[in-house]
Amino acid sequence: MGKIKIRLMPDGSIQMETEGIKGKKCMDYAKVLEKLADAKIHSVEKTEEYYQNEVIELDETQRLNDNH
Repeated sequence: MGKIKIRLMPDGSIQMETEGIKGKKCMDYAKVLEKLADAKIHSVEKTEEYYQNEVIELDETQRLNDNH
């Protein structure tokens, strides 16, 4: 499960950091925060997780039940 850390800075700027959110999906969260805070993204620092692929695990039982 991923985490989002949000810091409100004394100058009024907002810093957001994600953990456990792999790939470009983290940018979706940044865009949501941008809209909620009525703010603009000024800079982005990409971590290793940005360049990793998200792994999605399927439960075989769930998949079989969805097909019936």
